[in-house]
Amino acid sequence: MKAILDTHALIWAVDDPERMGTQARRILQDPSNERLFSSGSIWELAIKSGLGKLTLSRPFQNWIEQAVTDLQLTILPISIECAAAQSSLPTHHRDPFDRLLVAHALVESAAILSFDTVFDRSEIDRVW
Repeated sequence: MKAILDTHALIWAVDDPERMGTQARRILQDPSNERLFSSGSIWELAIKSGLGKLTLSRPFQNWIEQAVTDLQLTILPISIECAAAQSSLPTHHRDPFDRLLVAHALVESAAILSFDTVFDRSEIDRVW
């Protein structure tokens, strides 16, 4: 299975795993699953961390590098195909980072690991 972690899912997986949903935790623990993370979500984490709106357990760069290594994440680039996919999404996803995750999920044929039910309005699978 391919699974894209939402930003909060990565934060919880690293800093507070008990907050993870049972299914999401199971997917992350199964080495046969492909764990993906959006480059846009890295940007989102950096912005929020830099503005003081997010406190991570370590400095941002160290935290994200360790998270990528520990969870064996594949970082998804923002490709032309992904940008084109988001351009035709319905407007119920106003958050640009959410739109990007939906586009990545469509392009990659992947589920999104997220607590956020806004993804249920899309034609993608949300697992928690």
